[in-house]
Amino acid sequence: MALALAAGVAAAQLTPGSVGTGSGPSTSPGGTPGTAAPSPTPGTSPSPGAPETVTPDAVTPGSDAPAAVPGTGSPGGTRPTPRVGTGGPDLPPGPPPMAPSSIEQTPGANGGGPAISPAPAVAPGQEAESAKDTVADAPDSDAKQPARPAPLTLARLVARARETDSRVEEASAELRKFHALYQQAKWAWFPKFEITVGAGGPIPEARNDGLGGPPTTEASLEGDLNFGRVGVTVFSTGNAVLPLYTFGKLTALEKAGAQGPVVGAALRERMRDEVGFQAAQAYFGYQLARSGLQQIEEVARRLEDAAGRIDRLLKEDSAQVSAVDSYKVRFFRELVEARKAEALQGRQLALAAIGLLANAGPEEPVAVVEEDLELEEDVPVPSLEQALARAEQARPELTAIAAGIIAREHEVFIRERSYFPDLGLAGFYDVRFTTSATRQRSPFAFDPYNDRSAGVGLVMRGTFDIPIKDAQLEQARAELDKLRAQEKQIRAGIRLEVTKVHGELVAAWSRARSFGEAERSARRWVTAAFTAFDLGTGDTRDLVDAFTAYAQASGDKGKSWHDVRVGMAALARVTGAPLTPGE
Repeated sequence: MALALAAGVAAAQLTPGSVGTGSGPSTSPGGTPGTAAPSPTPGTSPSPGAPETVTPDAVTPGSDAPAAVPGTGSPGGTRPTPRVGTGGPDLPPGPPPMAPSSIEQTPGANGGGPAISPAPAVAPGQEAESAKDTVADAPDSDAKQPARPAPLTLARLVARARETDSRVEEASAELRKFHALYQQAKWAWFPKFEITVGAGGPIPEARNDGLGGPPTTEASLEGDLNFGRVGVTVFSTGNAVLPLYTFGKLTALEKAGAQGPVVGAALRERMRDEVGFQAAQAYFGYQLARSGLQQIEEVARRLEDAAGRIDRLLKEDSAQVSAVDSYKVRFFRELVEARKAEALQGRQLALAAIGLLANAGPEEPVAVVEEDLELEEDVPVPSLEQALARAEQARPELTAIAAGIIAREHEVFIRERSYFPDLGLAGFYDVRFTTSATRQRSPFAFDPYNDRSAGVGLVMRGTFDIPIKDAQLEQARAELDKLRAQEKQIRAGIRLEVTKVHGELVAAWSRARSFGEAERSARRWVTAAFTAFDLGTGDTRDLVDAFTAYAQASGDKGKSWHDVRVGMAALARVTGAPLTPGE
């Protein structure tokens, strides 16, 4: 009867708000977490003196080989072999049926015998019939089936999110802009050609001997309205200056511009780390919801078994149970259904987050492998000092702020040298042609209608707006001091973040080991209580308390291992060692 309460406890960790919160657990100074002792395999007899009654779900091997645990940056961790699950509206496959012989050989009143299991056994004949129906419903092997995408593992999901997320694409576009700004600074020396081309009219007639003499036609005289044969004029002018010496301003501008791509790449890497961490959160949130649903299904089956036993005892007018016990079971069964709905909603939300982070299309099915959260071996966690040192070297924010400081220093240098003029090589040309004017051939004659001139020379160019230059220099120095203060804040913030995440991860490891031991003790308690209830020496209250404790320990164990896995991903993010496909 307390089995329903167990379902509630297991599903309490699976609410939709627990997926993708953006903050992850962390690690502990200098500690190496231990491993929880592996649970016995269903169907095996426990060792004498340490009875084990409730066995965990069996792991069906999948197609993916075990991968190293991500996020720690150090080898040694392994994870259980994942199983493939589509994550659709139906529940994932439940654990194998628990026959009474798979629980424990407990000495009984008649000299020994198997303890009665809380879960009903499934007859081999029923399994055979189910397998036969599955084969009968299988499609023809010759028919072409649509190719289904491979299930997403953690590494594939993280890699896909880091490459295709829209926020990463935005950061990549920003990086392209920084590259363009660098090219602009690199080519700042290139001359700026100013060219003007035009045509106009009407132009009055202007005729003479071409040597600057008097007009040869009456219409060429000014002061009257006799314009003669009017024409049009066509002209083109141009000039350019090639810098030769700028007192280091051009070199400093190029060096400042070169820091732009460094800043852009660091910002993009920071966004990739954040997206990869969110993908890990969604992935482990899905695994937590899936395992919680399996626990709820197991509790529901045991409730059915307990309800059937109580009904039989009531029909036999047994003093061991009463009608109140039936009401308790009915209450717990409804509670299980309510928690099941919450767990389903949490799983669907996790799948939606995974599809969004993986940039899946609207019609693309999202399939995720089924992976146990519990690690089979201890994963060495770096000490706090090692984590801080790693963050000092690899955090992209520090790379970005350092590049920004270098750029600001070069800006200050440019402002300091702006008081000096620039030396350069200047060139110009001026070409004009008018149809109604005589071209002058004498170099001493002024000819605004048909001028043809060009030349080059050394020039010196500068401005004398000293007060404005002083203000610009002070502004550049203030911006540099601002960035240096921000660097101190960033370093302090990173140290605090690493310390927090590291401590949370170590605490999660400790909780996982403790809850693992608590779950094993609860399994022994359940076995003893159920055996006593079956023999008539125990009451319903003892059974309820045992199953309540077991459900609480199982739910806490699953949540603690979820915190461990998310904490590893969080530590990888805050130390600048993101999850990659090879990890």
